[in-house]
Amino acid sequence: MMLINVRFDVKPEHADSWLEITRQFTEATRAEPGNLWFDWYRSTETPTEFLLCEAFRDGDAPAEHVGSAHFKEFTGSAAQYLQRTPRIINTTLEGEAWGTMGEITVE
Repeated sequence: MMLINVRFDVKPEHADSWLEITRQFTEATRAEPGNLWFDWYRSTETPTEFLLCEAFRDGDAPAEHVGSAHFKEFTGSAAQYLQRTPRIINTTLEGEAWGTMGEITVE
């Protein structure tokens, strides 16, 4: 799978509405057949910072996502809401599911 983390530094006046601003993009991406997950997290220390954690199946799924109309629409309009260019980490991993943490076991 391709695992992607993106940090978005949102302008303060848009931070409280960021999840609504991105709602259509989020819903459309989650509906893609190759999407495994697409989740937003807001920093508790810096409330204008959002982390997007997303994963796609191997093969054509990442390219299909980037080529989609909703991706192009979002990337074409997002800059107006941001303080700076988003920062990204992506990598390819084996598998398509979460594993369990070995250090904590819940019976």
